[in-house]
Amino acid sequence: MARLRIGSRGSQLALWQANHISGLLQLRGHTVTIEVIKTTGDRITDVALAKVGTKGMFTKEIEEALSEGRVDLAVHSLKDLPTQLSAQFLLAAIPEREDARDAFLSIRYSEIDKLPKHARVGTSSLRRQAQLHSLRPDLEIIPLRGNVDTRLRKLHGGEFDAIILAAAGVARLGLSEPVRQYFAPSEICPAAGQGALAIETRANDATTIEAVRFVDHAPSRAAVRCERATLNHLGGGCQVPIGAYAESSQRGLLLRAVVASPDGSLVISEQREGDDPESLGVEVGGALLDRGAGKILTAVYGKEVSIPQQP
Repeated sequence: MARLRIGSRGSQLALWQANHISGLLQLRGHTVTIEVIKTTGDRITDVALAKVGTKGMFTKEIEEALSEGRVDLAVHSLKDLPTQLSAQFLLAAIPEREDARDAFLSIRYSEIDKLPKHARVGTSSLRRQAQLHSLRPDLEIIPLRGNVDTRLRKLHGGEFDAIILAAAGVARLGLSEPVRQYFAPSEICPAAGQGALAIETRANDATTIEAVRFVDHAPSRAAVRCERATLNHLGGGCQVPIGAYAESSQRGLLLRAVVASPDGSLVISEQREGDDPESLGVEVGGALLDRGAGKILTAVYGKEVSIPQQP
């Protein structure tokens, strides 16, 4: 069996993800090591990432290690991975997706509707900020960066009345105790690829591609391909308020996508079904543009926003 080296960010969640894939590979008889790689997004901790404007800020350095042969595969949160990969890389496997929803975490309040006026809510996402403002225009949305432990510590310390995190991340770390509410995609549409992992390899590394093939989950791959096609068609990355979520339906896939102004005053949403993931994603992206999403995105691209970005 192969000796495989995994490249990963060093956060607790990233290492959980890398160790999860490592364990599956070891059960197949492979010898696996993990190399921790610090990315641009990890180094920039005091500047809103939306102001940095760098695509792949959580993946670039890991891809460099992959390209140079220092690691054989990378394990990413799929939502961090740019929608267009260099030809030298391959999205070799997408394991079965976990819960894609966003979660409301609070010590004192049972749901978002129970928050008092002007409550302080922490989030790292312009996408979440926009949709939260649509639900509750009175809320004070406060930038919140750091790993899951850091964010929870700030919540427990009373800095926030509530925080919003990806349900999958808190579940993977066994930290779901403060979760009070899960938002349906119709309330807060998740980021494209949220809850899914991506295993990236060199495109010409047949040995590693074959080694990870068993973990690929076809329904999850179809859903995230659809979501990423929408995101790509809109020209978006992690700096813009775009949500996209696809799930299985009688016709193949049901895709819901949202583009929202940062203040939540305008939310454009589309929901359609289809049996071809990429065609459906492009169709929905086009429909959003036809309805004025481009104006929102141009406004966001054209100025700095005040909330740090990691969807």
